[in-house]
Amino acid sequence: MKADLGDLSAFMSVVRAGGFRDAARTTGASASGLSEAVRRLEAQLGARLLHRTTRSVVPTEAGRRLLERVAPALTEVKSALDAVGALRDEPSGTLRLNVPISAARLVLPRIVPPFLAAYPEIRLEVVAEDRFVDVLAAGFDAGIRYDERLEQDMIAVPIGPRSQRFALAAAPAYLDRRGRPRHPRELLGHACLCGRFSGGAPPLWEFERAGKRVRIDPRGPLLVSLGTATDLALDAAIAGVGIINLFEGWLQPHFDSGALEPVLQPWWQSFSGPFLYYFGRRLVPAPLRAFIDFIKDSAPPESASRSR
Repeated sequence: MKADLGDLSAFMSVVRAGGFRDAARTTGASASGLSEAVRRLEAQLGARLLHRTTRSVVPTEAGRRLLERVAPALTEVKSALDAVGALRDEPSGTLRLNVPISAARLVLPRIVPPFLAAYPEIRLEVVAEDRFVDVLAAGFDAGIRYDERLEQDMIAVPIGPRSQRFALAAAPAYLDRRGRPRHPRELLGHACLCGRFSGGAPPLWEFERAGKRVRIDPRGPLLVSLGTATDLALDAAIAGVGIINLFEGWLQPHFDSGALEPVLQPWWQSFSGPFLYYFGRRLVPAPLRAFIDFIKDSAPPESASRSR
């Protein structure tokens, strides 16, 4: 049975975009043309691939299975074509990255503008989310994650700051009213603004000072989804609702303005910065190769690639 690669690519684009109109905007094709391509594919396979409603388009069980098997293969075809295209003087094409929301906010703003200025023929597509995905199966060229969440058999390249800290903060008015903690355990008597990743329990807050580590299970009046609703917790902290635990870089502008005050600063815990990671057993697309070279050239001398 033969299936047209263009029809398979159209199907993948529709699933990724969540609809025909959004897929048309991202691919430059028409919504009717994409719809017809999916119909042809369904007719050839003898199976419905998409559930279509007025509000959404989602893959059927057959569609999900097809996507899982076909997406890596089509990505490899794209990589092969990009590798040939790399012989041109100027790299071109689309680079798709899956990144955590914190990286989109704290890491990429310093990299993306100069990168796009250096490579005007490259189109960068960034999907920011905090759920862990298989970047290859999902059709991404690479991802950004922290060391403990890197997949096996991946090449990892340091990107952004090599050391970061989680910081505690609260509005001065809150601290004047409730007191300033002197030890992490005193947080158990405070209103803590907590977060959790999708489908998981709220993580413990961890602290370290002079080799001594303390972990607490915070409680408070607000629990948000980390990443997607972090700004809500931040706004609540600024309004004096309680104490927030967040990336230092995310809080720094509010420290500078005086809207927030550092809490327990000697106990803030440092951790390794993020990595760009990609599958090492496939051709590297020209846009990704350009991005890798760009971040290596702009990285501190001690940063180096490594494979898992």
